[in-house]
Amino acid sequence: MAIHKLSPRKVATAEPGKHEDGGGLRLVVSKGGAKKWVLRFTLKSKRREMGLGSFPDTGLAEARRKAENYRKLAKEGTDPIHARELETQQQSTPTFTNCAARYIQSHRRSWRNAKHARQWVSTLKTYARPVIGEMPVDEIDTHQILNILSPIWIAKTETAKRVQGRIENVLDFASAHKYRDEANPARWRGHLDKLLPKPSKVQKVTHHPAMPYEQVAAFMGAVQDYNSVSSKALQLLILTATRTSEVLNAEWHEIDLVNATWTIPAKRMKASREHRIPLSHQALALITTLPSVKGNSFVFPGMKPSRPLSNMSLLQFMRGLGYGPSGDKGNYVPHGFRSSFRDWTGEVTSYPRDVAEMALAHAIENKVEAAYRRGDLFEKRRAMMQEWADYITKKD
Repeated sequence: MAIHKLSPRKVATAEPGKHEDGGGLRLVVSKGGAKKWVLRFTLKSKRREMGLGSFPDTGLAEARRKAENYRKLAKEGTDPIHARELETQQQSTPTFTNCAARYIQSHRRSWRNAKHARQWVSTLKTYARPVIGEMPVDEIDTHQILNILSPIWIAKTETAKRVQGRIENVLDFASAHKYRDEANPARWRGHLDKLLPKPSKVQKVTHHPAMPYEQVAAFMGAVQDYNSVSSKALQLLILTATRTSEVLNAEWHEIDLVNATWTIPAKRMKASREHRIPLSHQALALITTLPSVKGNSFVFPGMKPSRPLSNMSLLQFMRGLGYGPSGDKGNYVPHGFRSSFRDWTGEVTSYPRDVAEMALAHAIENKVEAAYRRGDLFEKRRAMMQEWADYITKKD
């Protein structure tokens, strides 16, 4: 097969159409006059094509050199297209945004829900991208990390800590792929902890407004006057001292009416650990009054098919009773009833702190204590939750 049929002059003056140089290399000229190089080759008995660049960016000599190299690969049984992709990856260092996208994609399935992935994208887009988004990951150093974190470390400490941890993970990902060295400028321990104050020293702890436990019984009486799905959900939240999302996303298969137990799977828990909740007589009676909606597995179904009640439904219900932000009866919110319960256990009962903390499904920060505490104090919690239910449903 003859090769090198084209000359620089023929390439420069070529009319629209396909012009063969030989050996599978051809110049393709569009009707508008744009010119590009295409290499046709055979791999495992299949005809393939790959672009080699446009003219004049890629001249005749360079196109021939590329064609010769890729033809050799094809003869050896190597896919030239795949080989070029690998070569490009090795030659170019990806940007932080590129690495972050790849990290999120590779870890998405291991995260609890889609919301977590959206939070990753949102925080990095808001805080990291303006400073380091377009930078090659091997050029990012401590200076840029501090430019991101310092403005928000005091005012938005919790957010800043999340941003720091996420940047650290992305840069570790880049190091593992040999895009940068192992020294991570976003690492907290042994690095940033020497440059920024500890979060616990600067973070302003804001608690959810909680109703005094002495007022909960009267409030429960008012809620029980309503027969809406929201009122039932709020009652269960108070009786079980659970979080709003845990109640609203409860499914029927989690409820064991025979053994009066509600088991929330680990994937729905903040601490990513299964949580068993003993149901008081009042909680059990409440659940048995709830209808099961065909085609909807949620205990508290929403208006949309196969969806639970809206996240805002409980707060809106409380607002209707005069509570919540700017409410004339108090700025209390649903999550605050967990604090009401905790205050009651500490001031009214003699139950140990561990039992109350376990009822709230709080993570144990002390790793040694966590290792030794293997049970969930279930029977002790059952007695405590029954006392709580009796206390808040008592009739004066």
